[in-house]
Amino acid sequence: MIGTGVFTSLGFQLAEIQNTWSILLLWTLGGMLSLIGALVYAELGTHFRKTGGDYVFLSETIHPAVGYCYAWVSLTVGFSAPIAIAAMAINGYLSPILGDSILPGLFLLLFVPIAHVFSIRRSAGVQNFFTLIKITFIVILIGLGFSLPSTVEFSAVDFSSTWQKEVLVPGFAVSLIYVFYAYTGWNSAAYIIEEIDQPEKNLPKALIWATVSVMILYILLQLALLKHATVQQLAGEVEVADIAFGNLLGSNGALWVSLFIGIQLIATISGYAWVGPRITYAMARDFRLWRPLAAVNSQGVPVRAIFLNTALSLILFLSGSFEQIMLYAGFVLQLMGTITVYSSLRISKESGFRSPLKPWLQYLYLSFSSSVLVYLFWDRPGESFAGLGIVLLGAIIYCFDKKVPHH
Repeated sequence: MIGTGVFTSLGFQLAEIQNTWSILLLWTLGGMLSLIGALVYAELGTHFRKTGGDYVFLSETIHPAVGYCYAWVSLTVGFSAPIAIAAMAINGYLSPILGDSILPGLFLLLFVPIAHVFSIRRSAGVQNFFTLIKITFIVILIGLGFSLPSTVEFSAVDFSSTWQKEVLVPGFAVSLIYVFYAYTGWNSAAYIIEEIDQPEKNLPKALIWATVSVMILYILLQLALLKHATVQQLAGEVEVADIAFGNLLGSNGALWVSLFIGIQLIATISGYAWVGPRITYAMARDFRLWRPLAAVNSQGVPVRAIFLNTALSLILFLSGSFEQIMLYAGFVLQLMGTITVYSSLRISKESGFRSPLKPWLQYLYLSFSSSVLVYLFWDRPGESFAGLGIVLLGAIIYCFDKKVPHH
């Protein structure tokens, strides 16, 4: 979960809204919605108990065409876009050290997925290693940010009453898409349920505790960033952590922060390279067009799907702008996630974990998420249409594909 978004999206948010209460509300709402989603996905995952996440949930509860569209979205932007964005961010954060070159991100985009073509045990080991570095690093940043005094005269911290007006402007809803993108990954464990021991017990635990922990870290980190930089320095910028901790630690300290942000983003590439191809693999088992991607090695790893996901990440990395990819990927992922939450209401009898307060939490998620999507469509129609175009293309391909009979 902890990846590009938490280190980059604050600058885009401050271009729209400046009050600290508004910023904290954004990250709290994003965390609460992710937590509701985690509860719903724990219910869906323990009910169906098949690898494939939303593809399985939507195919079984609504229609195979809807599941197919989700798998198509996952293949084209859902998991390839976060990898591309992480690689772009790595280049940005390592530029003070290595210069303005695309090679660091390009190298990691191409070679980190190779770690996941051998075995599930190898994948878990790689992911755990980089996740440990990531968590340790972000806790150290928060500790430094809160314990050391600010060196800027007018920091971006603003606890005035202006937040009451800011939450009603379209920019607040657009900023929420950045936040939702930053929380992307909270549902990943549901995609690999066949690889989880005792899923009825461990899946809900993983989803819920991870989401709560990350929400706390995210909120604390935003406060630390706001404390050590001005609005003028941060607004519209991507490398906000570099700017804030450059003010705090000086140019040498900023170089170390940049280096470790680049290193911890490797975990983002690794996680999506591991989980994303499992959805493609699940679809490939069912449909003739994608059938070659259902091939696995002796350890049950869908190697071809991993290589295709990497190739699509490379295309996005070389062709799109950071903000545009984040927005249209965020829009379409939020749309499909909202449909998945709705799909849980179509389960008449749960056979595993049951989300609490059902169906009221689902109704709350659907209402809030739909409102954000409408606001974003109104404010950023270009990126929104791009996201919908991807879904529509998947639906067209479905019409010409054929389901493989299972014996």
